[in-house]
Amino acid sequence: MHLTHQRGPLHDLPDSPETYDAVLAGVVEEALARLTPEGSLEHPDCVDDIGDTSLGITSLLALAWQRGKDPRLPEAVRHSLAFHLRERVYTEDNPGYPNLRARDSALPYARYNLASGAHPVGDWPSTAWALLQAVNVLDLAEGLVEGEQRAELLEVAHGYWRWLTEATFFNPQEAGNQAIGCVVGGLMLARHLPPGQSEQVRSRALALYIDKIRDHRVADRGALLPPEHGGAYDNNYGPISLSFLAQAHRVSGEEIFAEDGDALARYIDARLTGGGFDNGGPRYSEQHSAFESVLGLRYFSRRVGSDLGRYRGDSRWGRHAVKADGGVDGHFAWMLVWQIQDTTRWHRAPSPLPARHQLRAGTVSVAFDDRMTPSLVEAAGTYYLPAAVNRQHGFGPVTDGFLFCRPMGEVRVRDVRADGLTAKLVTKPVVGRDHVLRHVRSLYVTDGTSLWVIVAVGRLPGTPYLLAGLPYAADDGDRVRRTADGEVTSAGALRLTHPVSDGVDHFDARADRTQEQAAFALAADPRGYGNPDEGWRHLVSSTALEAEPAPGAPEDLHVFAVGYGPAGPFAPAFAHDDGVLTVRTEAFTAVIGETAGDAHGEPELRLSAV
Repeated sequence: MHLTHQRGPLHDLPDSPETYDAVLAGVVEEALARLTPEGSLEHPDCVDDIGDTSLGITSLLALAWQRGKDPRLPEAVRHSLAFHLRERVYTEDNPGYPNLRARDSALPYARYNLASGAHPVGDWPSTAWALLQAVNVLDLAEGLVEGEQRAELLEVAHGYWRWLTEATFFNPQEAGNQAIGCVVGGLMLARHLPPGQSEQVRSRALALYIDKIRDHRVADRGALLPPEHGGAYDNNYGPISLSFLAQAHRVSGEEIFAEDGDALARYIDARLTGGGFDNGGPRYSEQHSAFESVLGLRYFSRRVGSDLGRYRGDSRWGRHAVKADGGVDGHFAWMLVWQIQDTTRWHRAPSPLPARHQLRAGTVSVAFDDRMTPSLVEAAGTYYLPAAVNRQHGFGPVTDGFLFCRPMGEVRVRDVRADGLTAKLVTKPVVGRDHVLRHVRSLYVTDGTSLWVIVAVGRLPGTPYLLAGLPYAADDGDRVRRTADGEVTSAGALRLTHPVSDGVDHFDARADRTQEQAAFALAADPRGYGNPDEGWRHLVSSTALEAEPAPGAPEDLHVFAVGYGPAGPFAPAFAHDDGVLTVRTEAFTAVIGETAGDAHGEPELRLSAV
């Protein structure tokens, strides 16, 4: 089976002006055929996320007219805009809406679902999206929308802003992308208001960003990130937040948006595999955005100098939102408008700079979590997740059911490049159940095709093994398919084990189930509201690669040696003298020092190719 949402890298989609004109031409023909006598451009199957969608198509028609002057479009724009202003602007409170600060304000808002009292919690983002559609139409109004209709649209847009920032609590869903989107709407709206109102709205937008978003950022992997539905990052909404930061910088010129976008972009770059696969987040687990992410990934790929466009998007939404029948939907249409208007082109080469939470070269990559334990390993087109044993998740030595990967003290990292090899040494102190402090030294070495992992730890009791990953997915053309195995070798005996239970808290990679499905099944709240990352943490056991100690290790150490990808035979030799471990393999020689290797206690690593 293929993963549903992760498909081809976003930078593989052509993005020339001619390509975008062709996209708009397709939207125009479908929209003109759909336009009802009342002026609606809504998809006939649209029920939820509907309050802004007709206006979104209107904005695309306005952009198409500005670029091509199709004589059929001015009347369609004015007719569909009249429909929105007449039928989709609500001023009476939606029954059951829980986040009002002022009742009966009579300020305009957009509904997530048109039925009174139906799912009103979605009205806040729907109104933010309607604001963005409205300001785009205002930006594109010249020669199309003038006089009374333009004045009415501006009044409604200003009303949307006031409803979002005065009549309701700001960002009630704790969704960073929605909150930054609202700020962008204010910044764009300010450009259309008279001077006094303009400065007031602009100042309020910047203050909301600083006080309500930036000051509440969440730390993850060394970065401060806009919170997303209660977590630091979501692989669907995170890149959308990046697009909003790009637009905020484009329209305001405020450096704060560029700085925060740079930080988020570098974070995405570090957590993303070279092949663009990613999973995890507080709202979605494997669902990926597509055209909604292009602006931010493209804009900041240039700023940080890395190929962020390798991110695998959902190509079914490659150009714009669509319904199940493939028909265009106006949801998020402002992102397509902005990415067409932005002239930034993709940066397609990886960053040459080492990153603490990433090891990457060629077709091999390792993404590390906050504990500097691999969160994703990629080699030979296969992706490995942290395995689970006895309710513990990660990569590392295991003895008597205890996994040695959670640090008890400072984690040291050393990056080295030599002779065509790229390596990262991670040294962490770990306390076992016997309360003994042990230093786990994990060396990751790649030539860009294969990945070699050497893990050394003071002699362990019992019969230890290395928990070496859960083979989960593999590249299959422009898709990602589920898998239950991978190309892995080990100096010691290697086995692929599977859970003996078929309960929901035991993940068998051979089963017809995705990580996303399992994570939501274990989450406390319903799908779409629960936190799949929290659910996945309840996993008791999983399919796992287990590697026994390598033969020939020094008597005072257990050493494990595993190769991912076409590494071939893997039979390292070891020497341990005065705290210095020397590892000689068929591909490289590494000399690993203790944490007291220099005056500052930093670990030493010397590396050379054979």
